[in-house]
Amino acid sequence: MTHFLAIETSCDETAAAVFNDDLRVLSSVVASQTDLHARFGGVVPEIAARAHMRNLLPVIDEALQKADLKLADIGCIAVHHTPGLVGALLMGVSAAKALAFALGVPLVGVNHVAAHIFACRLAAGRDIYPCIGLVVSGGHTALFHCASPLSMTLLGNTRDDAAGEAFDKVAAILGLGFPGGPAVEREAAKGNPTAYRFPRAFFDDDRLEFSFSGLKTAVLYACHGQNAKPSQAPPADAKRADLAASFQAAVVDVLANKCKQAMKKTGLTRLAVGGGVSANKALRHKLEEMCIKQDAELHIPPMELCTDNAAMAALAVEKWKLGQFATLDLDAEPNFI
Repeated sequence: MTHFLAIETSCDETAAAVFNDDLRVLSSVVASQTDLHARFGGVVPEIAARAHMRNLLPVIDEALQKADLKLADIGCIAVHHTPGLVGALLMGVSAAKALAFALGVPLVGVNHVAAHIFACRLAAGRDIYPCIGLVVSGGHTALFHCASPLSMTLLGNTRDDAAGEAFDKVAAILGLGFPGGPAVEREAAKGNPTAYRFPRAFFDDDRLEFSFSGLKTAVLYACHGQNAKPSQAPPADAKRADLAASFQAAVVDVLANKCKQAMKKTGLTRLAVGGGVSANKALRHKLEEMCIKQDAELHIPPMELCTDNAAMAALAVEKWKLGQFATLDLDAEPNFI
């Protein structure tokens, strides 16, 4: 049996995990940087990279301890090397290459976006491919035709903001703090999702594309008027809850509808959803309803596998089986898949 050590530093979570070639996760450790970035209202790339430098070795050590293994027991190193913030990615890639060289074991580069879909495979405990894959996070909102864990065809992408980015920006408008996703979800639970009829871009369009920039602007205008400035004071509690609920409803409606369209276009009846926004309860409920009506399988991982983590880099096992190893000149690639 081969044990893998995986590293994740694509954005603002420093993570390490240990798993084996049977896809059994032995440990998964995540060090959050939320407190570091909160006062800026978003992730600051250089701060993220410096925090990864401080956190990475302790996180790796903790992952090994929880797995009751030593570095000498590791037979392969895996690392998310694309996409993400280039400075943050470099921290993980550099560490992974050094470990692979020092231990004399193979190195596997893993696509972070593909790994989010593979998290559904981990959670299911069985093959879920072929499927439609939706990755919805702070940096990505995209649909894929996933023929296999290592074969993904992009069907549609966001033209501007990712859904998670829109949550962060709306949270800032409403004075809810960072990170925006959980904050907006908590506020939305107190509001009326039909109080405001916000735009749902591309909803009736056959193209599998997304746009959330106009929705964010609509929330700003509904909050402060046409001459609004994002720095204005947040609205009163009742209005704020209704704005949050109506915004969330618009995002959820669009995501669910585009997933339905993607399944109809491809004829696939499995939907796998990954990324931080997939932790949103309203989205999970809407997708469950939609999949029941479409007689389709829905796969969404548990909360701890939705947000950035290293366990989902178990996708590396698929590459390892095929001998698809990276060389020691593996580089960080910040661009999308």
